[in-house]
Amino acid sequence: MTTENPDPSDQSARAIAAAQELGLEHTVTRHGRVRSLEEAAAARGIEPRALVKTLVVRVRDGDYRFVMVPGDREFSWPKLRALLEVNRVSMPDAETAKAVTGYERGTITPLGSTNAWPVVMDTGITGTISIGGGGHGVGITVDADALADAVGATRAEISEAPA
Repeated sequence: MTTENPDPSDQSARAIAAAQELGLEHTVTRHGRVRSLEEAAAARGIEPRALVKTLVVRVRDGDYRFVMVPGDREFSWPKLRALLEVNRVSMPDAETAKAVTGYERGTITPLGSTNAWPVVMDTGITGTISIGGGGHGVGITVDADALADAVGATRAEISEAPA
């Protein structure tokens, strides 16, 4: 576990503090802004599949989910709708995403979110992974199973290969 004490003025402070509070063994990587998932993976020294994308989706008014998929895959709207047993799921606009998570798009993580929305994690997320750390250019590397347990994630096949 890292012993980094987050700077409260840093947007990633909540995410790092949450990882520590949950007792997750983790490493924080700071690499500055990147332009693509591949650049972020290279900066963190991992394969793109191990860089997990976290999105927030709207199920209905006032009801959201964190959706986590491997970096080399896309999440499947039909699979997610079937899992959640709903006919419609949507992506909130950037302002709403920040309002319901406390994080900007591209930095979203369930760790330290201002709302503890349920987490849906793709079954393809395994081993050592890197997730967004709440700030641009900040990653938190953790064990996938430990993270799933810590956040009470539902594990399901919700991704597909890019078209």
